[in-house]
Amino acid sequence: MRKVRIRGKVALAAATLVIATLAVVTPIAAAHKATPTGPGATVTVPLEDRFTPFAVTIHAGQSVKWINTDTDDHTIVSDDAFNTTDHHGLNRILVGTDNNGGDPGVGTLSFTHPGTFVYYCRFHAKLDSSNQPVAPGPDGGILTNGNYGTPMMGVVTVLP
Repeated sequence: MRKVRIRGKVALAAATLVIATLAVVTPIAAAHKATPTGPGATVTVPLEDRFTPFAVTIHAGQSVKWINTDTDDHTIVSDDAFNTTDHHGLNRILVGTDNNGGDPGVGTLSFTHPGTFVYYCRFHAKLDSSNQPVAPGPDGGILTNGNYGTPMMGVVTVLP
């Protein structure tokens, strides 16, 4: 009879442990499955040819907003050789203030699954034979002090 009581207590303790574990693990698992929404990050084109910040990190379900405060037009072109998330084949213009009545051009992209989104401005970068953005050179670059500058590019990392 004593063995039956001990086995019963062990079974009760094991059941209590399982229930307590589920009570802790279930909300944690649910939190990891939740899909964030709303703006995740903002990238600005200041009064120069660059995206700032260069790299942003968001979660799946969030978006990135690009704001072009420069007077010139710029673009968001996907570098599909490296993209592992949404928006393959993207080639979107961000109008500059000169072509938008003095207002900044704005563009927003939402990302639905994890990965990376590598992008560049087609006016201020081109892809080399390895699909790496490089400064456009004499066929489109702006020569300053004997240098065609740094390619205008950026990256979005999308986490689960």
